[in-house]
Amino acid sequence: MVRIGIIGSEGRMGRALVQAIADAGQEYSGGADKGGDVTALAQASDVLVDFSAPAALQSNLDAATSAGTALVIGTTGLEAAHHVAIDIAGQTMAVLQTGNTSLGVTLLAHLVREAASRLGDAWDIEIVEMHHRMKVDAPSGTALLLGQAAADARGIDLASHRESGRSGNTGPRARGAVGFAALRGGTVAGDHSVIFAGDEERITLSHNAENRMIFARGAVQAAAWLVGKPAGRYTMEQVLGL
Repeated sequence: MVRIGIIGSEGRMGRALVQAIADAGQEYSGGADKGGDVTALAQASDVLVDFSAPAALQSNLDAATSAGTALVIGTTGLEAAHHVAIDIAGQTMAVLQTGNTSLGVTLLAHLVREAASRLGDAWDIEIVEMHHRMKVDAPSGTALLLGQAAADARGIDLASHRESGRSGNTGPRARGAVGFAALRGGTVAGDHSVIFAGDEERITLSHNAENRMIFARGAVQAAAWLVGKPAGRYTMEQVLGL
């Protein structure tokens, strides 16, 4: 039985994680929220799952590193500096970071990578995502994950090929660009579609999340898998053996 601690336990994802831990037959070792003692939680756990906020990432990494506890990071809205910090932590601890812990989305990213690697840049890539009205970041971490998968497959830099938030007279679409469109409303848990648009044909790869429990179950599976792994930065694709 793996002892799993939750950073951000009082949020919606935190509550779903508590249920997923019980469903998986693992042990819930406790939670820490804003102002909580993450170091004590890390010492009482085999692995931590972090669904808190980008601003708390560095302190959470420090707590996990000092305790020698593995860490799964599902927090979205991370910037380049956060990823540098994760890379540094991965030199001394096992850490898994992802924009989406769903096993279905993980497989979708794999399929996007396969499609992008086989279709030339004459096929335009557009990523459309929709989330609930309370989501604060856009594009979603999942959309960026899918865009990165496509960019990696084509050997291009996503930041310099990304097109988002088109409005007004934008001119024609740049060849090889990866487009993003973000929709917000209602209580949508998360819908993502990657459209490959060629001349007179289209391929659409999609995933629809019906409940946030899918993210919680994937995170718990990732946490159990990560325990005992040597220091390094891991991915959800590795959890699925892709």
